[in-house]
Amino acid sequence: MPKSIPQIHHFIDGRPYPSKSTEWREVINPANQEIVGRVPFATQQELDLAVASAKNAFKTWRNSSLSSRMRIMLKFQQLIRENMAPLAELITREHGKTLPDAEGEINRGLEVVEHACSITSLQLGEMAENAATGVEVYTLMQPLGVGAGITAFNFPVMLPCFMFPMAIATGNTFILKPSEQDPSSSLLLVELAHQAGLPPGVLNVVHGGADVANMICDHPDIKAISFIGSTKVGTHIYRRGSEAGKRVQSMMGAKNHCVIMPDANKGQAINNLLGSAFGAAGQRCMANSVTILVGEAKNWLAEIVEKSAALKVGPGDGKDIDLGPLVNKHAKMRALALIDSGVAQGAKLLLDGRQCRVPGYEEGNFIGPTIFSEVKPGMDIYDQEIFAPVLDIACVDSLEEAITFINNNPNGNGTSIFTSSGWSARKFQNEIDVGQVGINVPIPVPVAYFSFTGSRASKLGDLGPNGKQAVFFWTQTKTVTARWFDDSSVSAGVNTTISLK
Repeated sequence: MPKSIPQIHHFIDGRPYPSKSTEWREVINPANQEIVGRVPFATQQELDLAVASAKNAFKTWRNSSLSSRMRIMLKFQQLIRENMAPLAELITREHGKTLPDAEGEINRGLEVVEHACSITSLQLGEMAENAATGVEVYTLMQPLGVGAGITAFNFPVMLPCFMFPMAIATGNTFILKPSEQDPSSSLLLVELAHQAGLPPGVLNVVHGGADVANMICDHPDIKAISFIGSTKVGTHIYRRGSEAGKRVQSMMGAKNHCVIMPDANKGQAINNLLGSAFGAAGQRCMANSVTILVGEAKNWLAEIVEKSAALKVGPGDGKDIDLGPLVNKHAKMRALALIDSGVAQGAKLLLDGRQCRVPGYEEGNFIGPTIFSEVKPGMDIYDQEIFAPVLDIACVDSLEEAITFINNNPNGNGTSIFTSSGWSARKFQNEIDVGQVGINVPIPVPVAYFSFTGSRASKLGDLGPNGKQAVFFWTQTKTVTARWFDDSSVSAGVNTTISLK
């Protein structure tokens, strides 16, 4: 008999909630097209139920002590460590990335949870004693209410961790809508948070696609939304949520550039470049998908191609695999079409991964490492975020040309430079118009106690996830001006001025 397909559930009011939806989507293992689950698309009533639970829980959760929230976060990080293997297996089964890559993702998410454990010192206001005679002025950083997070498929554990740990640690309650393509690891993460001691209603999960995201944007009781994903969707959510009066942060698409100077450590630069460009099969918003070789570094091109060709492609749970499959067939077909367009538009194809075949996994969504040189703005492979193991290479004569090349691109998510020159590195970091800069670091995602930034077309909203900015995003500042009188004091009469001297 064929095995039954698991039915993935919502998580509402502290417990699994089987959906009554008539719309479901199959969750598919991208390495072999096996159906590994069915995920519901939430109805309006189910979202309303989740929001009502969160709104009710907010009444008491907002007044819980900072210490109690900290202790829950401490237990939560312990449970994540203990469940690293099952979380990674779920990521690999539904997303396709290799197990080591999945574990790396979990560790980056874990950093945010560890940062949230410091909430007792992060959510502190300011005070001025005797701002005027006998008058104190102080600020309170208070939670907003019900928040929501909408995540892309490419980091099903890390992206939720960029959202709900800090949101709930600051006293908000939360609705998470994970990607419908790989929801199971996100759901397990939420279940672990409840095992750590979260009260019912503080953290809820509803599944679905674009319609559910729109319902979240429109819901009158949701006060803030965090989104991480594509530019098209992110722009829509930012506008729709903002028009509904919500606070919205939207971290969006990218076309990240890696500059390699001729004085760089050659071996380190090439190895780091390939890990950045081809890790997770290129499905990272921070992947360095464009390399700019400066001056004599152009002579390294042959070695870059040779090392790329040696990378091993296969299922994410296979042994010594460097690249897993793309997340679905549509992603593969789109990437193949863009590679075809690169050839047609005059880029030079140095390494062709279109015919990649993995024995025993012939139905998998595999594309091998692919490299183009002579890439220019105006080509589809440069103008669009491919989200596949495709590396564009351009050659220029100087660092100034490289900086101009990058600044002319509309995106500003991340960029890197490899060099041995402090002068070159400092010039690059000062003049580049990109939010996150790596110096001899291929993927410049900062540690969690610094904020994830981005700029230009890669970000909408003035505050990003993580670090101090996350605390500010999930709280509102209340300013109190206070003066106390001695019972025996005598009134000086009516004061019609605003001075408090």
